[in-house]
Amino acid sequence: QVMLAESGGGSVQAGGSLRLSCAARGFPDSKYVIAWFRQALGKEREGVAGIDRHGKTISYADSVKGRFTVSKDNARNTLVLQMNSLKPEDTAMYYCAADLWIDGSWDDISQYNHWGQGTQVTVSS
Repeated sequence: QVMLAESGGGSVQAGGSLRLSCAARGFPDSKYVIAWFRQALGKEREGVAGIDRHGKTISYADSVKGRFTVSKDNARNTLVLQMNSLKPEDTAMYYCAADLWIDGSWDDISQYNHWGQGTQVTVSS
């Protein structure tokens, strides 16, 4: 059974940094697609950053490029999202999503069968 558990959310002032982690359990090996999504109040869930199943292709939403960095620790089966220069518009619930395979875009929520419970990020101005 696949389980994803996010941690590291919190409150920070604009310009600050936060580091989110997602622990993935239950996959047979380190080859799986994994991504961060976020959902602000009243808005649709959107992709933030994702890594392909071979760990070779990393994708970012335009809104976070240059500020966020995603990395995967295969030994610990952990996905990390380092968020710098945070803005109030980054305020959202952040979710980790994963699956063995996807046949569409990394930021398409319908591609993922496994989701974490989410961790709240709040950025104040």
